[in-house]
Amino acid sequence: MKINACLVAKVLTNFIREEIHKAGFDRVILGLSGGLDSTVCAYLAVQALGSGKVLGLVMPYKDFDAEGVGHAEKVAGILKIKWQKIDISPQIDAYFSAFPTESPLLKGNKIARERMSILYDFSAREKAIILGTSNKTELLIGYGTIHGDMACGINPMGDLYKTQVRELGRYLKIPEEILTKKPTAGLWPSQADEEEIGLAYEELDSILYCLVDLRQPVEEVIRAGLEESKVRRIIEMIKKSEFKRKMPPIAKISNRTVGHDFLYPYDWDK
Repeated sequence: MKINACLVAKVLTNFIREEIHKAGFDRVILGLSGGLDSTVCAYLAVQALGSGKVLGLVMPYKDFDAEGVGHAEKVAGILKIKWQKIDISPQIDAYFSAFPTESPLLKGNKIARERMSILYDFSAREKAIILGTSNKTELLIGYGTIHGDMACGINPMGDLYKTQVRELGRYLKIPEEILTKKPTAGLWPSQADEEEIGLAYEELDSILYCLVDLRQPVEEVIRAGLEESKVRRIIEMIKKSEFKRKMPPIAKISNRTVGHDFLYPYDWDK
């Protein structure tokens, strides 16, 4: 699973430059959480476009992740990018005062979607395309919110496992405290990704790499020494989250259906 971090950085910075220009943009915007993924993405964006073309939004809910907010502000300062802090507590509290719930998952999803709603609003205001920060690990097991943190214009991070993102971050020389801290989305007090998933990222990535990249049968992965219950649980997570990795299916009626036959707008100029 070890990557050539120098080569990966070059590929991803080229990807950012090429894809935003294809979409008609010259600037990018992203949510800065102070975590590993958004920090690495911000560093790549600055390398690709320069500080003046990158905008970061820091969007805390209450003081659930004060450390992350501090780290996000530090990253923005290091990279010298334009950034803004927006407290989303008023609108989240207003919604749940009308529709109360004790479910931290429902609250977390609402917070994630509110952040993305703000990003899309600022995307239009600033004429900047949204950079996604979901990594391959999260995408494969469905650890993300549809129309929340999984939404974006382009995603440079989606083919890197979490442990590979950390390796890339080390190469990019992001702050050490961000490299080594426990991953969290800051969705509720003391929320930690690995505790919620039930596996450390190193073990999770090892299993996913064998199943997905090496295409090893389940029995072979288990014989290699990986715990059977964990392997089978991860397979179920991949299966159950498949709908999150696809565009909504469209029923085919005509000869040219969006997503089926009409895939590229090349013929408009002919």
